[in-house]
Amino acid sequence: MKTGLYQGTQLKQEMKINPRLYQAMDLLYMPLLDLQQHIKQEMLNNPFLDLEEPQVTEEETQVKDEQKEREKEKEQEEIDWEEILLDGFEAGGRRAEYEDKEYYEPVPVDTRDLYDHLRDQLMLMPLPQRDILLGEEFIGNIDENGYLTCSVEDVVAGLNTWVAEHGSDWEQDSGEPLRPFTVEEGEKMLKVIQDFDPPGIGARDLRECLLLQMRDEEMEDTLAYRIVHDYFDQLINHRWSEISKELSITPRDVQSAADEIAKLDPKPGLKYAAPGDNYITPDLIVEKIDGEYLVFLNDTSLPRLKLSKAYREIAKDKSKFKGENKEFISNKLNSANWMIQAIEQRRQTMLKVMNFIVDRQREFFEKGVQYLKPLTLREVAEVINMHESTVSRVTNEKYVQTPRGVLPLKFFFSSGLSTTSGEDVSARGIKAKIQKLVDEEEPKKPLTDQAIVNILKQEGIQIARRTVAKYRDQLGILSARMRKRV
Repeated sequence: MKTGLYQGTQLKQEMKINPRLYQAMDLLYMPLLDLQQHIKQEMLNNPFLDLEEPQVTEEETQVKDEQKEREKEKEQEEIDWEEILLDGFEAGGRRAEYEDKEYYEPVPVDTRDLYDHLRDQLMLMPLPQRDILLGEEFIGNIDENGYLTCSVEDVVAGLNTWVAEHGSDWEQDSGEPLRPFTVEEGEKMLKVIQDFDPPGIGARDLRECLLLQMRDEEMEDTLAYRIVHDYFDQLINHRWSEISKELSITPRDVQSAADEIAKLDPKPGLKYAAPGDNYITPDLIVEKIDGEYLVFLNDTSLPRLKLSKAYREIAKDKSKFKGENKEFISNKLNSANWMIQAIEQRRQTMLKVMNFIVDRQREFFEKGVQYLKPLTLREVAEVINMHESTVSRVTNEKYVQTPRGVLPLKFFFSSGLSTTSGEDVSARGIKAKIQKLVDEEEPKKPLTDQAIVNILKQEGIQIARRTVAKYRDQLGILSARMRKRV
């Protein structure tokens, strides 16, 4: 093969996406709060963007004028100081009417978590500093559920690694050498921590967690404690008959003991978990007005943009700008125009999508989740004449406030099954039916998956048994054998 440099011509077709098209897709993807921040940043970077002043009607102007007149009349009224003095400026008296009310901005406070709760208890213990160090190492390896995430040997080994590196610093501060820790010391410290609040903390598995809680409640001599201690595998598999034969008692007694065990907390640490700030600002609002469901955009807090009049006047005189200045003015003006159009396009796209969803899912809004119809992104895209990926961006991480609560837009999209009458039923609606059937079943004779299939078949819903089993697992419902009461 001959090597070297050669020149040649070639024709080919390729697709290149305009950078502004990428930005437009990002705008569609952004939830309301993110879009607000994006617009504020764009206004700082582009002088051609300006806020649009809200239009004030004549009625609103008249109302404002009347309010100003009433305020002036109130200021001109003579204050009855004698009455105020007689009132004694007592709390709840007239004084509050004349004092300026001071507003205090709420300040976020750092919440205490499980680690802080356990460490406080450790510090109150009359323990030497060496044991405090070991206890902190254990507490640091307890997860938010309250379980020890590694073995005692691993905890001790990890701490001994730190001792090897920083033991000399410890000796200088405390005046005594810091010798390595032993596994026996680790076992003793773990027992100390397992006596802390909440009961069950520091367990290495569910069985130990339940036993710790029952010891705290002094249940060591009960049937429930013995079942957890000796027959835990049979317990979690609901094998009441096996346990009853081993202990020579009735299955009903085993069931009663299992009910007592079920009252214990399998994740004791969660009660001290820091609550998440799960605030949701809906992007859309659906309201029922005069029997019709209307869709509104919840963007009243979103700045309305327009081209700055002052900068447009400056840009008109093109003779003043040359070279880089002219290019800068042109780019910023075009970018401002594009931003305004892109935001309006986003608003119209969201309204189109939500209006179609409301029309398609009207029965859901009227009757509930069991009447939710199957819907795909492709169906919406075909109706509103847009690409499926565009609809996906519009519905992703967006929420709508409806008469049935605040819901993600993805809630309305699900696969479906056909009925004998030719209609379609949403998979989410079928799950709701299964949940209702299980809630209303006879505890001593729970419905099997096949029984649920037969009931749904009577309602005209054709569904396979394995599909029922899959939906049941997704709902967190146990099998009929595990749900059976004796």
